[in-house]
Amino acid sequence: MSLENEISLEDIFAKSVKNNSSEFNEFGTAAFTHYLHNSKNEVCKFYKKSALDHIKKTLEYKSPGKEITQVVAESALQYALFNLKNSIPFPEPEKPKFTFIDLFAGIGGFRLALQSLGGKCLFTSEWDQHAQKTYHANFGEIPFGDITKAETKNFIPDGFDVLCAGFPCQAFSIAGKRGGFEDTRGTLFFDVAEIIKKKQPKAFFLENVKGLRNHDKGKTLSTILNVLREDLGYYIPEPQVINAKDFGVPQNRERIFIVGFHKSTMIQEFNYPKPMNKKISFGDIKESTVPPTKFFLSTQYLKTLKDHKERHASKGNGFGYSIIQDDEISNAVVCGGMGRERNLVIDNRITDFNPTTKIKGTVNREGIRKMTPREWARLQGFPDEFIIPVADASAYKQFGNSVAVPAIKETAKEIIKRIL
Repeated sequence: MSLENEISLEDIFAKSVKNNSSEFNEFGTAAFTHYLHNSKNEVCKFYKKSALDHIKKTLEYKSPGKEITQVVAESALQYALFNLKNSIPFPEPEKPKFTFIDLFAGIGGFRLALQSLGGKCLFTSEWDQHAQKTYHANFGEIPFGDITKAETKNFIPDGFDVLCAGFPCQAFSIAGKRGGFEDTRGTLFFDVAEIIKKKQPKAFFLENVKGLRNHDKGKTLSTILNVLREDLGYYIPEPQVINAKDFGVPQNRERIFIVGFHKSTMIQEFNYPKPMNKKISFGDIKESTVPPTKFFLSTQYLKTLKDHKERHASKGNGFGYSIIQDDEISNAVVCGGMGRERNLVIDNRITDFNPTTKIKGTVNREGIRKMTPREWARLQGFPDEFIIPVADASAYKQFGNSVAVPAIKETAKEIIKRIL
């Protein structure tokens, strides 16, 4: 077998900054996977040089002392391309209708939604390494990292149609200022606005927590809209709070959506999607078989939760755990704190009460358990084919931070209708 055919995709993925390998450029793996996904279009030119450099260093690492020529590296790149799409659960459409980029991508909720509408993703950015692992497992692509770095922004191609971003909410220092573009420096919104300003996409779709409306007494949202409308010149309909429960998932999850259209589109009207007439409850997405015993609470922990709730109730507070019945919808799934305890469920199918982890007390006999990561995935509208390659703790965090895919899809459908 020739030297270039000795390299595997796993070799290339493993030898990267993710494993703190100083020999490799931090953008190498991302550029390599982005090149493979764009090898048949002009976007590949943004990634090819870094992809070849990464392959060359991988071959040198794998076969020390052997000369790796440009021809060998090119051949290895083609060999990797041939073997790419054998096991991608969610491949891009064969004949895309539009293109988009995915910033603050998480595990790919935006990508799932827009690919299902015929979109092709040209660039992805997500700094969390565990989320990158999940993203790669499902889309065959490693996202680029820190989008605040100029080097990362340099990989963003020109000419895409839609920019998608679920950017974190941050306050701006706008006291005594007009609340414009320059006033957002140092925040992640500034990086989104900077990319919009430079790349001029036909449209963008931003998602954030409901609290953005009142963040910093409304100044944060006011500044964002002022930048998008006045500084960047986009048509921005009034942002709307959308609830995931209105779009086919049993979760009460409200998020603010902000969409915008470039002046060249001549669009001056937009209607957010109306709620679907589709009733669904937790029982519809519940695990079909009893989950492992590790998800069931110990008697000691359950007592602690009950005592905790009673103490708060005596003070007039509503803080504490919740048990979601099969005919109810869940609270919003969130990571951190007592996020999992806000959505406990009853599952009387358990027969094995032997604990599988170290616990205080015994497994409770009431059938009270945490939801599983797969149930959280379903609450966010992720299909069961979606691979969860990380430990439970990371999976909860990833789905808790994700967008609700059906709500994103229905809103994106309205955007695409207007720009195609």
